[in-house]
Amino acid sequence: MTGVPLYQVNDLTRVFGRNGAVRALDGVSLEVHAGQRLGIVGESGSGKSTLIRLMAALDRPTSGVVSFEGQQVSGVREGRLGFLRAAVQLVFQDPRSSLNPRMTVGSIVTEPLRSRHLRGALDPVDAGARLREVLQAVDLPPDAASRYPHEFSGGQRQRIAIARALAPDPRVLIADEPVSALDVSVRAQVLNLLADLVAARGLTLIFVSHDLSVVRHLCDSVVVMRSGRIEEQGPAERVFAEPSADYTRSLVAAIPRLRL
Repeated sequence: MTGVPLYQVNDLTRVFGRNGAVRALDGVSLEVHAGQRLGIVGESGSGKSTLIRLMAALDRPTSGVVSFEGQQVSGVREGRLGFLRAAVQLVFQDPRSSLNPRMTVGSIVTEPLRSRHLRGALDPVDAGARLREVLQAVDLPPDAASRYPHEFSGGQRQRIAIARALAPDPRVLIADEPVSALDVSVRAQVLNLLADLVAARGLTLIFVSHDLSVVRHLCDSVVVMRSGRIEEQGPAERVFAEPSADYTRSLVAAIPRLRL
């Protein structure tokens, strides 16, 4: 891709434990461009979630730098990250734990609009109008705003989480295993909703999954991770059709195929 990237990740390392016993990331570098739909794949423990936490400035790297639109975000104090919080929103794996059960859906969805860290970075917005807009965008009725998360199914709760992520009108959506906690019957619905929203709103998508078939459906480029390192990266079509790394070949070979 050409042009200045939205994200630049340079030689990122993150170690945990006494004396750095656990190396979750080990010299990771990548770029993400506007409009890209990047899938980050790998088995459990490969470093996928650690990487996106650092990209979202929810954790600090041991070494290396993360920049967003040329501004460093790694190691920057929260009070100076309003520009990032307004532009980048996350959808987590389990909506049961990411939604406050004591808050109504309306309060949950508009919560980002009330954040003191985002106020200076967001254009003035009518919270009620934005609430109605994003609930409609995720196919939830207007009366959902007055109800509580426990009144909804798992798939509907994930739609609420997506609506909350859309409320500040971000440019980047980071989704961390957003359908792995859902019943198989509703996964396709939520994936199709994400695909439609990304296309309609011109979002940049960073999608983390251990499921290569899901990434193949949603993403135009892929990063394959193993033990904190990038094994392979490139256009999804090429990586799936002609993987160059042995590890990638093993993952692609394990994708279930329908036999007629």
